[in-house]
Amino acid sequence: MTFKKLIIAASLTLTVAAAAFAEEPKAAVPAPGSAPVAAAPATPGAPVVAAPGAAMPTPAAAPAPVEKKKVTLKANRVITLSMFAVIIGITMSVVVWAAKQTKSAADFYAAGGGITGTQNGWAIAGDYMSAASFLGISGLISLYGYDGFMYSVGWLVAYITVLLIVAEPCRNAGKYTLGDILSFRTDPKPVRAFAAISTVAVSTFYLTAQMVGAGKLMALLVGVPYKTAIIGVGILMVGYVVFGGMTATTWVQIIKAGLLMSGAFLLSFLVLLKCNFNIFAFFQTIVDSPDIQDHVSKLVLKDGVTLNGADAGQRFLEPGLFLKNPLDQISLGMALVLGTAGMPHILMRFFTVPTAQAARKSVIIAMFIIGGFYVLTTLLGFGAAINLTPQGIISVDPGGNMATLILAQTMGAEIAPIFGDIFLAFLCSVAFATILAVVSGLVLAASAAIAHDIYVNVIKDGHADQHEQVMAARITSLVVGVVGIMIGLMAEKANVAHLVALAFAVASSGNLPVVVLSLFWRKFNTAGVISGLLVGTIASIGLVMVSPNMTYPKTVAAGAKKVVAALEKKQAALPPGATLSEKDTKALAKAKVDEQLTGTSMMGLEKPLFTLKNPGIISIPLGFFAAILGALMFPSKRAEEMFDEVYVRQNTGLGMAKAIDH
Repeated sequence: MTFKKLIIAASLTLTVAAAAFAEEPKAAVPAPGSAPVAAAPATPGAPVVAAPGAAMPTPAAAPAPVEKKKVTLKANRVITLSMFAVIIGITMSVVVWAAKQTKSAADFYAAGGGITGTQNGWAIAGDYMSAASFLGISGLISLYGYDGFMYSVGWLVAYITVLLIVAEPCRNAGKYTLGDILSFRTDPKPVRAFAAISTVAVSTFYLTAQMVGAGKLMALLVGVPYKTAIIGVGILMVGYVVFGGMTATTWVQIIKAGLLMSGAFLLSFLVLLKCNFNIFAFFQTIVDSPDIQDHVSKLVLKDGVTLNGADAGQRFLEPGLFLKNPLDQISLGMALVLGTAGMPHILMRFFTVPTAQAARKSVIIAMFIIGGFYVLTTLLGFGAAINLTPQGIISVDPGGNMATLILAQTMGAEIAPIFGDIFLAFLCSVAFATILAVVSGLVLAASAAIAHDIYVNVIKDGHADQHEQVMAARITSLVVGVVGIMIGLMAEKANVAHLVALAFAVASSGNLPVVVLSLFWRKFNTAGVISGLLVGTIASIGLVMVSPNMTYPKTVAAGAKKVVAALEKKQAALPPGATLSEKDTKALAKAKVDEQLTGTSMMGLEKPLFTLKNPGIISIPLGFFAAILGALMFPSKRAEEMFDEVYVRQNTGLGMAKAIDH
């Protein structure tokens, strides 16, 4: 009965998310003079979007120019670096302790299976809540309202997939890596090789994005040069993994998750305190804010829609300001919901617990922690929009990634200036710890794939003693870490935003289909695994490389010409002797340079061949289709005969310790 309830809950949640994804952007724009009526989504904040029986304010004329708030972000170097030193000191002491516990391959890869369900739940949350979640989601909400919230819904719903499909079976059927799960009833050497390649690809894409983010964050906040920051982060992550293995990585993730939740909760408390904890008044403030109204008016004007007054403010609480293409929204939702279940560093976490019950418990605890965190980021994003204004946030960072940090300094300074500096330093340190925890998990996943799958089981044919396995793991971790540092240094000026899309696309299109079919389809075999991994991975990478995620010089030039025309028109309309603001002057100079751009993308294209930013809607079905077709074209009697043993093992855990002996 419980399982049925979970299925129903998952279906309802996915239905709500899909309905929001599929909504046309302009459908939510009310006709002039009418009161907007929004379908209430199944979220805690739903009643405030359109409270039952409440009449929205009558649309007003265009708001009068308001005095813009001066928004700045300046970290106190001494306090911030001291806070960094404290965080690093705590985590390094954990590494020293963990190094003494790490003696076997099981200790290094899976913490000896000695992590409890509660601890693993916090570690999963720490592994999953990246700096992109902490800074990026709240930033998107502060600039685009409801659409930023949809990202967090996708990531949260993903754990229903993990709970119902992969957590317990993967823990029972595998040992350390994705290759262990896939190779039990297949030809192990080719399957492990392809699984390792996929794992390294996903980890590299995600690792590079995290490293570049770390370098730029440190350079912006405390003035540490980009290269120094990359090398520092790299040395720390190598130290965590090489010496402490999974035990150190797990506890670093737990500490980071606790710090992150504490910081987000405290800042959310201060945001709600300003509105006397009246959530209805909080959202009404958004609707009535002249700055938000002005910001939304400019956003929808690009789509040929004119909105002013409370209608514009209400629009901030409705979908379509950022995610405008329904197909792209559905594709993104598919990648987020299904990609998490195929992430190698997430799958590895289920091998660290002693029982299947602990695996299920860890997922449930992680869901509650992650769900609570994303509710808090929603408050932080909307709180930043109210207290800092979207215009003020953009003046510091056009992408909105600094919104949470600016909000922390501003809210803290209202209590006392020194408290603002301390609060900012604390959240900067938390962001730094977040990056360290995530990259450590990624390095461990990549090194496990190379050392355990390739070296021990392909090259050595499984004949390696414990000392040799641990040594191979540590050397591989060192090499992966050094390569990660080099890639981070080379990617300083590259646009790495598409790498996160690539990571989730490969995980959902290549890894997930073969994991699910290996566990639940009797006829699945070696040909199916290789076909699914190859086609899913190549299709997702190929589609991203010809999508709008890449840089197209002529498209950039066309956009720059529009900016030049608009600013020159604005300049011509100024009174005699008046000049453009410093910001507009810099924008005009940059646009004049950009409008001269020529050439093609790195794939030799002048414009995207594939118009969606996320390929999931195409690549995920392709991955499943290729895996099924490959298995049917090259049937294996041995794979079918061994399915019963896999089925018993994944449901009961019997014989799990010998899972990789076949």
